[in-house]
Amino acid sequence: MALIVQKFGGTSVGTVERIEQVADKVKKFREAGNDLVIVLSAMSGETNRLIELAKQISDQPLPRELDVIVSTGEQVTIGLLAMALNKRGVPAVSYTGSQVRILTDSSHTKARILKIDDEKIRSDLSAGRVVVVAGFQGVDEHGNITTLGRGGSDTTGVALAAALKADECQIYTDVDGVYTTDPRVVAKAQRLEKITFEEMLEMASLGSKVLQIRAVEFAGKYNVPLRVLHSFKEGPGTLITIDEEESMEQPIISGIAFNRDEAKLTIRGVPDTPGVAFKILGPISAANIEVDMIVQNVAHDNTTDFTFTVHRNDYKAAYQVLENTAKEIGAREVVGDTNIAKVSIVGVGMRSHAGVASRMFESLAKENINILMISTSEIKVSVVIEEKYLELAVRSLHTAFELDAPARQGE
Repeated sequence: MALIVQKFGGTSVGTVERIEQVADKVKKFREAGNDLVIVLSAMSGETNRLIELAKQISDQPLPRELDVIVSTGEQVTIGLLAMALNKRGVPAVSYTGSQVRILTDSSHTKARILKIDDEKIRSDLSAGRVVVVAGFQGVDEHGNITTLGRGGSDTTGVALAAALKADECQIYTDVDGVYTTDPRVVAKAQRLEKITFEEMLEMASLGSKVLQIRAVEFAGKYNVPLRVLHSFKEGPGTLITIDEEESMEQPIISGIAFNRDEAKLTIRGVPDTPGVAFKILGPISAANIEVDMIVQNVAHDNTTDFTFTVHRNDYKAAYQVLENTAKEIGAREVVGDTNIAKVSIVGVGMRSHAGVASRMFESLAKENINILMISTSEIKVSVVIEEKYLELAVRSLHTAFELDAPARQGE
């Protein structure tokens, strides 16, 4: 008998009919002899609806009260699923985050899990019940309802699996696994049977929307086997694991991630003196703007050009900060570009294969795609290019690294 934690997202529980379908699926797992803990999101769109209600009262809702409001979304879905299971003869009980006692810090709207009291859940499992838990929420030491931020239900699922030492945490969503890249961009993208936590973390941070970064970090830290599955289609999904076993068949690259939400800023003619990088990036950091890639070029006249990328939403604010900095340090000018994108190749196979970056650059050169910035780490290479070449770049790299799915018979 296995202990499995299953998390179902908003689209999976978006209607009463879909909740009934989830109940049918859970019943099959229960009849196979598994102990089950089910974690649910709110119905698709419900959290946004609740936030809008709060904003009709106040432009800046009090974080504590906002948590009270948005946490109700999951209470509806857990109650409905527990009812649907009991109707099918499957004993089930629902709990909010505070009832289970998922203890968090007091950072309302973005709380972090500190501890989970698993006694109540274990007692119910021993009594043969399916336990249905509200995702995305917890309680602080003062008894205040807290929420974990967007995607928090994934984190709840993984945290419960870690606390219970579950055999597997299954994340049910609207895709049937993790793909080599977005199938909407590359028709020949393949579903991966397996990927490491390290690779998945890079893919998530670089733009892959399948899993939340926090959930992958949590799973990697506590070595919780994580599987991504489709809510309404049968299939093996993708297993995310710590296992990095070498294999003759293992590709060098596991996937290609991309992000359209980038913007580039350059401050030119900066006096090349010690501490200049801090003078530029310090005010950016103070404005709570995250910097991604950084490149610095030193000219012959003892000046430097300093380029970095930020999220496109932060572009205007960062530009204003940089213009003030330019005046203060005597830089020549500030220029920016919002028509860029980042493309990254990811794979633990890079550790044992030389020439991966040059192969990437060769592939882009063949398509006459100019590289504006480059960043590397042990298992990834990222480049910034003009946004108009993004899909061409992803397709050419997918083919160059032999990730294309083989043609099916009859095609």
